[in-house]
Amino acid sequence: MSRPKPSPTLRVASYNIRKARGLDQRRDPMRILEVINSLEADVVALQEADMRLGARPSALARDLISRETDFEVAPIARNAVALGWHGNAVLVRKDISVGKVTHLDLPGLEPRGAVRLTLGGPFELDLIAAHLGLIRRNRVQQFETILKQTDKDRPTVLIGDFNEWSTRRGMEPLAGRFEVHIPGHSFHARRQIASLDRIALSGGLELRSAGVEEGPLARRASDHLPIWGDIAPV
Repeated sequence: MSRPKPSPTLRVASYNIRKARGLDQRRDPMRILEVINSLEADVVALQEADMRLGARPSALARDLISRETDFEVAPIARNAVALGWHGNAVLVRKDISVGKVTHLDLPGLEPRGAVRLTLGGPFELDLIAAHLGLIRRNRVQQFETILKQTDKDRPTVLIGDFNEWSTRRGMEPLAGRFEVHIPGHSFHARRQIASLDRIALSGGLELRSAGVEEGPLARRASDHLPIWGDIAPV
């Protein structure tokens, strides 16, 4: 009897790059891209990828990404200078197709948003990249808003900077729909005390392995360390 073939896996990652400003206070996009390349991910969700004012120009130049990585920038930005929307950007390997992109306005005192992408690759799924607010009651409302925009019939990954310090509270709206995974302490890069960056998987997906990139370059490049997870269909 032949053995069943193992399910294909997809490596997703999330990285709050703090507009490419490292702990030495230097803006160094190339250093950020080196860290991203080291993750060996298929899809990378970025937070704080754009500047805050005006047209919100990108902290990572598109031509630099094209030249120095194997990634393409998902078509999220609503102008010619930004990389993403509300600072959320997504990089995808060139063999990963991007279908429908949806911009999600999130409630709260701060201007926040998330983006939902339909991805095709070794298997199809929806990916929601988010950077949630600093106040828990706002984050709960933001989770509720995101849930209303998910398709229950499609496997979905919710990934990003959840800004939640607790490992037990604040994510109640996800119960029953998503399983939240904490790859490890990703903040602060100098002294890892909190797991702000997380991966949540809907039914139909499982996490095979996960971790935090803790190398010396990552510890200097931003105040967050990047997380990654290998996911597969159930």
